[in-house]
Amino acid sequence: MVSRFSILLLAFVFLLIGCQTPNESPEYERRNLSESFKNYWFSGQAEITSYTLQQERYGEMRQGSAILIYVTEDFLPETQVKADNPSDKNIPVLKLNKTKNYLTGIYPYSIMSSVFSPLEEKNHALKISTSVQEWCGHTYTQLNNRNHFEIRSHSYFEGEADRVFSLNKTYLEDEVWTLIRINPDELPTGTIAIIPSFEFTRLRHKEIKPYRADASLKLIDGMQIYSLHYPDLNRTLSISFEPVSPYKVIGWEEKTGDFISTAKKDSQIHSEYWTKNKNEHLYLRDSLNLN
Repeated sequence: MVSRFSILLLAFVFLLIGCQTPNESPEYERRNLSESFKNYWFSGQAEITSYTLQQERYGEMRQGSAILIYVTEDFLPETQVKADNPSDKNIPVLKLNKTKNYLTGIYPYSIMSSVFSPLEEKNHALKISTSVQEWCGHTYTQLNNRNHFEIRSHSYFEGEADRVFSLNKTYLEDEVWTLIRINPDELPTGTIAIIPSFEFTRLRHKEIKPYRADASLKLIDGMQIYSLHYPDLNRTLSISFEPVSPYKVIGWEEKTGDFISTAKKDSQIHSEYWTKNKNEHLYLRDSLNLN
């Protein structure tokens, strides 16, 4: 016979479990940032690098340009946007804005991806967004890292219009670009499940989900090469970067089917570009060979 005490004890346990908040963030391993890292990335300036781009689209190679803009900033953990005001609740992140521009015949393509990766803990990117603009229309995809990966996707294509769904957390190709700059030793290797870049899934009309990939990090001719090979997608991405901090990205190669798209480093500057928005600052584009 169950005693009254046992009943009260069970009731207390169930109440305790029910009071736990399922939305509480899990504890992630802390990351120790070196002084050299802080001196480079907390200087108040962005690192802006231009690349000469050879991009395949519609079965032909296109000439264009790519830009990688890395900068640190404070991030609001709940709304997951840049913080306007200082607060001890803000999360320091390394932000990457990656752009591509090229022509397909008469009309242009403009692609931009933004990645926000936390600096003080070994967590996945907190937010990723990608937009593609061209004369047929434009598309937008956004991932927010909360209890799950919350994804919103919008497109002008039939069957890809407006979607809202979630995925279990796993590796993200888009976050590889920031992880290289933070600490390449944390890059996943071996056979992994990883969500390809939103740029790739959008342009190739592939489902946004984890795919199997073979990941490797190798030192070749004094350069670190991080590669992701997706057997089911017939695609390999290889990113080349310097083997010492701050691990500057030298270029990349993306092989899809019989085509190989490449980006090679052109020029680099450090600047608080958000204050350089007047006509008198147009000359700075010359230093990046963008004119």
